[in-house]
Amino acid sequence: MIEKTVKTTKGKLRISIPAQLSEVTLGQMMALQEADNINDLSAISILSGIPVDELQQISSTAELLTFGSHIMSLAHQIKYLYNSDAIPQKVTFLINGKPKQVNVIKNLSVEPAGAFMAARDVIADEITAHIKQHGEQHWAEHFNPSLKACCLILAHYFYCRVTGNAYNEYAIDDFAETVKTLRVTEALPISKHFFTSYPGFSKPKTGFWHRAQQLWNNAREYNRLKSLNTLTP
Repeated sequence: MIEKTVKTTKGKLRISIPAQLSEVTLGQMMALQEADNINDLSAISILSGIPVDELQQISSTAELLTFGSHIMSLAHQIKYLYNSDAIPQKVTFLINGKPKQVNVIKNLSVEPAGAFMAARDVIADEITAHIKQHGEQHWAEHFNPSLKACCLILAHYFYCRVTGNAYNEYAIDDFAETVKTLRVTEALPISKHFFTSYPGFSKPKTGFWHRAQQLWNNAREYNRLKSLNTLTP
């Protein structure tokens, strides 16, 4: 962590922000990604947990230069993390103030059907939104899922094994807050694995009529082949 005590109009303020990407939580990175018109003060606030109102009382902007350079470094590191395939074998959650370590299984289908199908929908929605914005041609080459989608995937994936409860889709949003405490260096590679390793998932959603047309075409092709077989001696 990078720590510094700065002067403010009301006295002194101690600021501490992550020095390495491994010290940044998924929740912090999500807040950075989702913030509108983010500036240095907003970024420092998210990474330090200090409200912007308090940071605005710092006597000199020169006091913040050290933090600005580290924030740029973190932004640079996250680009490389998107390209990382290193998946941790275990991750640790904080449940009711106590750490709980769970294994990372590289197979989403071992989870209950509800979790598997919900994760599939999250992935399909994310890909569909990406294609709508950037077009269908070569979409996979420059597709980076949002951190919010990554968080939801992990919430569905880890819920049962971390809480010990039966799968409950209505509890996922609350559990996602726990997932946000994971280090982003752990969370992002795991969720990326599910986005890239499941061919059946990595397809955009199609509308009802499009799906119906596909089924109709498949049925006609099946009947055509069947009739050909009956004519074959």
